[in-house]
Amino acid sequence: MVVSLHRYMGMVALGLLLTSFTALAESVCDPDGIQTSGSIYRICMPPLEQYNGNLVIWAHGFQDAGTPVQIPEDQLCFDGTCLPDLINGLGFGFATNSYSKTGLAVRQGVADILDLVAIFSAVKGPPAKVYLTGASEGGLITTLLMEGHPDVFSAGLSACGPVGDFPFQVNYFGDARATFEYFFPGVIPGDPFNPSQALIDIWSDYYELVVKPLVFGPQFRSQLNQWVAVARLPFDSDNYLQTVEQSVADVLRYSVINLNDGTITLGGFPFDNRKRLYTGSDNDLLLNLLVPRVDADTPAITEMQTFYNTSGQLARPLVTIHTLRDQQVPYLHDILYLLKTIAKGSFLARHITLPIDRFGHCQFTPGEALFAFILMLAYDANHQKLIGVGSFLQGDDLTRFTRLADDAGLPYQIQGDTLSIELSK
Repeated sequence: MVVSLHRYMGMVALGLLLTSFTALAESVCDPDGIQTSGSIYRICMPPLEQYNGNLVIWAHGFQDAGTPVQIPEDQLCFDGTCLPDLINGLGFGFATNSYSKTGLAVRQGVADILDLVAIFSAVKGPPAKVYLTGASEGGLITTLLMEGHPDVFSAGLSACGPVGDFPFQVNYFGDARATFEYFFPGVIPGDPFNPSQALIDIWSDYYELVVKPLVFGPQFRSQLNQWVAVARLPFDSDNYLQTVEQSVADVLRYSVINLNDGTITLGGFPFDNRKRLYTGSDNDLLLNLLVPRVDADTPAITEMQTFYNTSGQLARPLVTIHTLRDQQVPYLHDILYLLKTIAKGSFLARHITLPIDRFGHCQFTPGEALFAFILMLAYDANHQKLIGVGSFLQGDDLTRFTRLADDAGLPYQIQGDTLSIELSK
């Protein structure tokens, strides 16, 4: 992909971007407000003299059903860098919100973010441009908004989101739960596709005290390895058990804690494996005979196809970034979305994808994240000066950034305290 990107960039005038290593004043956030839907929002601004007139919105990732409606603070910072400080430090306004519900909240997130743009405009004045960034569930929200509202958003950055096909995402968790029941029957009590509230309430402790010790017991290593293969659970081959443990914990958490909320939100049961052929076990015939089967409700399928599936039709630039071994949202989503944008004529013209060779969900370094953000601005032909990057890119992060820029054919120069990126005709 980077070779094609290099060739494409030589065809488009994308202006001049300057990034100075001078640190700026910290961002100042207004008191949190409440949207009409009940979503909590936050606006943070740089000093007035350093504001470039543009807004960056952050669409956060999934929050487990039943947790309070609140802005997920743990999703605002990574590796000691917090998004409001980073975005304000670059001269942009910053805004985010909680969405009006937890659990599956894609439709709510789409509506709440559109409302957030209107709130920002009323409070701070209409921004010259609005850039939308999001991760995980927020990555899907970002992609849907970029496809549906090019009049509102100038460009987008979607990270590790289920952007390829939403039923595929549902099936990933459902297949893991169904095949777990075959390899470890009865370990999780009750109906595997209708967990009781009692189980949901104690799931964290039950997993740690009962499920995890049994599944990872040496006597069950063969069953574990077969299940990992059948359910297509990602792992790092250099750190197999620890990364498989993360994959197991995540897929079971989603399928226990969040399945009922998903069923209610989608208007019906969404998982269907009646015709699924499972492979990868020591006895696939027996596996397919005994694995529990269930069919999806038609209203849920219609809901997902209508409101949760992307089209690949883009009128504005969108950058997607995804780790190759993502245990929550499989990397295949980016391949599927790539095929959609190719079919719609959007690939390269308005869409580029950045694969990152790493295990983990949304596990990006600051250098990778900032590169993707600057690439988004470049696709939008943003000619503005970016200031303050140097306080966030040091050491290995700067090395990673320059390596990605070299691979992508992104011309840059480092002169003293200034990193310059110039893309010309």
